[in-house]
Amino acid sequence: MKEKKIKGVFEISLDPHEDHRGYFMRTYDDKIFKKHGLHEEWVHENHSFSKNKGTLRGLHFQHPPHAETKLVRAVSGEIFMAFLDLRKDSSTSGKWDSVTISEKNKKMLYVPRGIALGMCTLTDNSTLLYKMDNYYHPESQGAIKWDDPDVNIKWPIDNPSISERDKKAQKYKDFIKETGGFKKQ
Repeated sequence: MKEKKIKGVFEISLDPHEDHRGYFMRTYDDKIFKKHGLHEEWVHENHSFSKNKGTLRGLHFQHPPHAETKLVRAVSGEIFMAFLDLRKDSSTSGKWDSVTISEKNKKMLYVPRGIALGMCTLTDNSTLLYKMDNYYHPESQGAIKWDDPDVNIKWPIDNPSISERDKKAQKYKDFIKETGGFKKQ
């Protein structure tokens, strides 16, 4: 496990045991996570499929008390994951970072509550599986504009395919004016 520049976000490299038949790998081990101070009770798991390269989703989050910790893994394709710290008391508040996860590099991403998460597919037929530690609450969903110049994420795709929801996402400055940022949960 390697902590990223955003405190509490971890890039996790999985260790497949390979032979001539293929491989086996453990994708979650409670003891290892506890050793790093990351203990969550996962309450559901989502499966996201993107048919085309250049599909962008995010930057999504849930407002407290419905905020979510996520454990994200690519099972097919290659996906650029971007994350933005929305926690007002964090030393990295308002900063972003990224990691690319794929079926080939076998990396996962652990994202704590108070972080907005976005993804952009770098290949066709990309699939994410992600565990959540809180139940989805539609009235609590939020999104920061993916191309907000004040955040200035360096996305790897120039003209992504995005949803109507993401086109209407709020700017980071408006989020801060409205909420003041999130308290650490």
